[in-house]
Amino acid sequence: MSRHQKRVTVPVSWPIARKTHTWVAKTSPGPHSSTESMPLVMVLRDMLKLVDNAREAKRVLHEGKVLVDGKAQKNYKLPVGIFDVISVPASNQQYRMLKDEKGMFYLSSLETGNVRKLARVENKTSIKGNRQQLNLSDGSNKLAEGEFKVGDSLVLSLPEKNIEDRIGFEVGNLAMVVGGKHSGQTGKIKEIITVKSSRPNRVIISGDEEFETIEDYVYMIGIDQPVIKLGAVR
Repeated sequence: MSRHQKRVTVPVSWPIARKTHTWVAKTSPGPHSSTESMPLVMVLRDMLKLVDNAREAKRVLHEGKVLVDGKAQKNYKLPVGIFDVISVPASNQQYRMLKDEKGMFYLSSLETGNVRKLARVENKTSIKGNRQQLNLSDGSNKLAEGEFKVGDSLVLSLPEKNIEDRIGFEVGNLAMVVGGKHSGQTGKIKEIITVKSSRPNRVIISGDEEFETIEDYVYMIGIDQPVIKLGAVR
């Protein structure tokens, strides 16, 4: 399998020029799928402009100067996806990965200090001892007690990723869309439509306008107000 891919074939969510070079780094297997993430080297070079080339990015990462979700990362192809937090302690910079109205990734600047992140419950399984394991959108798994369901968002501390709160996938709660033609929009869930077929469930969201999207694109971000800083959509 190739370690690189052609620029013209990268996902539309990558905010990079397609025709300046032929090849681009390819994400390695990790917490996010290749279609819903970017390699860390491109976040540092093309989005943050912290380095001029991949060689410099590799050196900075090897020295442990870049944190993803509070932990130093050395894999320059690490997939960085929605709601991940990138920190550069040496310059007191922190950013959250989000998507804009065009479905493209962008970085929202955060204040220094303790930062929390959101992760969606993608699946849950029962394990020995009558406990439940939650499989999250950032690739992590959490053992938890209480009522959780697929679609809920968990508020996690960093870097421990302890569960601090739960935002239910429920009518009346605040949601953010991260895909489709309504990407980047937020609003309260008005209705959840369960589809009895292989097609995804649909969600009606009421914000500046009322619109419909599929369940896969919806992330819960709060009850009345976002529990995390989202930043201005570009």
